[in-house]
Amino acid sequence: MFEYSREFQARAAEELALLLHGSAIGEMLGDYAVMRDQARAYE
Repeated sequence: MFEYSREFQARAAEELALLLHGSAIGEMLGDYAVMRDQARAYE
């Protein structure tokens, strides 16, 4: 599993906030989060 520093996470959050609402990247990140949670359910 990857661990990111607080600074890196804050930078990512700032960059995500700059994306347009409904952007493809934002949608893909949301899909990834769902798949990650589903995979964790099978661990």
